[in-house]
Amino acid sequence: MQVVGYEPSGTGSSLLLSDGDEVRHRPLETGDELAYGLGTRRCAGVVDGERHRACDRRDAPYCDYHTRTWVCARCTGTCLKDEMDCYDEHVVYLAAFAPDTFKVGVTRSWRLETRLREQGADRGAHVHTVSNGRIARELEAEIARHLTDRVRTPTKIDSLAATVDDDAWDALTAEYDVTDRYAFEYGLDLETRPVHETIASGTVVGVKGRLLVLERGGTNYAVDMRDLVGYDLETDGAAPRVQSSLGSF
Repeated sequence: MQVVGYEPSGTGSSLLLSDGDEVRHRPLETGDELAYGLGTRRCAGVVDGERHRACDRRDAPYCDYHTRTWVCARCTGTCLKDEMDCYDEHVVYLAAFAPDTFKVGVTRSWRLETRLREQGADRGAHVHTVSNGRIARELEAEIARHLTDRVRTPTKIDSLAATVDDDAWDALTAEYDVTDRYAFEYGLDLETRPVHETIASGTVVGVKGRLLVLERGGTNYAVDMRDLVGYDLETDGAAPRVQSSLGSF
């Protein structure tokens, strides 16, 4: 059984597994027990709805044939496609990651709250509504001159046991005409930063964005679910040795 994808918080919080042509969703609910070892890793192939097309190439998580580049993520207003197709309504938003990392982003208007949850944002602010993606990317590129448009995994792990600097967030959003504000809780209630590991065994504490938090042996671990994609899961109960936090001793 191979991990062929994942659904972050906001869109189901599950691992996508396949041992053939069909995709199975393994929900990640608080209190669930995972007992998988990680075997070999190879290309995860292609997921098309509830179907999976496997690939035996050893490159992981995707081989050259199955690596897809989303050109819209690199767009700054000049379309990189053969023909522009983002004519639906878009929004520009600000997102906060505790304690004081703030980013700008773009999404379709109907996906705003879901997109913020997918990223694991602690706060969100809707600052612009425009008629298409090109205009939204132009506005994003302008704001990105002084505000990041990407938050790395280590920064998001740091945010798991932190709270938002509300004074800094309020000062930032005061510079914009905010249409809507969002505040999210993910139920993690962590006192210390989890240890970053790639494992698939332990008790599910919760999911924030694509970070899965597992508890094992008195230590909390933060797993980037993207790092699990491509692995064959072993169910013989074997668990890898992992780093423990000082609090577990």
